[in-house]
Amino acid sequence: MDQLLRVMNFNVSSDGIGAGEHQSLERPFGYDHPEMLFAWAGATASWPMRTDPGGSRGLDDYFTRDFARNIGAEIMGRNKFGPQRGPWQDHEWRGWWGEEPPFRTPVFVLTHHKRPSFTLSDTTFHFVDDDPATVLERSREAAQGKDVRLGGGVTTIRQFLDADLVDTMHVAVSPIRLGSGLRLWESPDELLDRFHLEVVPSPSGVTHHLFWRR
Repeated sequence: MDQLLRVMNFNVSSDGIGAGEHQSLERPFGYDHPEMLFAWAGATASWPMRTDPGGSRGLDDYFTRDFARNIGAEIMGRNKFGPQRGPWQDHEWRGWWGEEPPFRTPVFVLTHHKRPSFTLSDTTFHFVDDDPATVLERSREAAQGKDVRLGGGVTTIRQFLDADLVDTMHVAVSPIRLGSGLRLWESPDELLDRFHLEVVPSPSGVTHHLFWRR
């Protein structure tokens, strides 16, 4: 069975924006109130950070549960790892994710400034400066037969789309407009030359866009 490269549970606004332009340690997504995009997942019974019982079942919960299914490695851009730019100033700071990162697989971080790999709990971060095809090859090897998740952000997903390496993609479109920021698309129709698309509305208000290769 082929090892798929999958974009999963990626969130954008109704005008296609997945992140603001002014990311910082205090504002990881570059805009205020990022929960507006993620509220659908946080409301589900399977949300991994849930501390109280309850939560919704149904379509949104299915996608939340599916996030880790058959995933053996993740690829992410440097901005998903942390807000710093340029050479690493502080090797002691080890990402947004705390001592128990949610990935539980090898993670390949795209950066022009390499640093040594390190492990937190059951997640190992590798820092790579290679083209998308080479990074994907390394990630598939590390995934040991399982699929690879392309975690984002927007720039990284666009790079892999432009290289025609993405096999399936799930994008949750929230009914809010952000106006400016990093844009995944002007319209999802841009991808229809290469992907089938099924659009499934959810009672939560988000619309799930499911893409798979033609």
